[in-house]
Amino acid sequence: MSWLYLILAIVFETLATTCLKLSNGFSVLLPSIGTVFSYILCFLFLSFALKTMDMSVCYAIWCSLGILLISIIGIVFLHESVNFLKIASIILIILGTIGLRFAN
Repeated sequence: MSWLYLILAIVFETLATTCLKLSNGFSVLLPSIGTVFSYILCFLFLSFALKTMDMSVCYAIWCSLGILLISIIGIVFLHESVNFLKIASIILIILGTIGLRFAN
């Protein structure tokens, strides 16, 4: 069940960060509401996941998958730049997270 909570935390963190970008500094109402609501749900589910998971592993997975998803959304939907260094850096973050998971 803790993995489901972690996945939900990642989904809501990704949604919240996307809404944060679209809120234009909290000047657009609906994305601003979406940001606050999604971050509340994100941290609620993250706190549930942390009840039974190691903090280092849980947080690393939450961060790295959030970074991956937000990067994809930025590149595909917001037309952000993409280059080798950006992709290599994301891969290194994910490899570090995998290393933390197997260290336990």
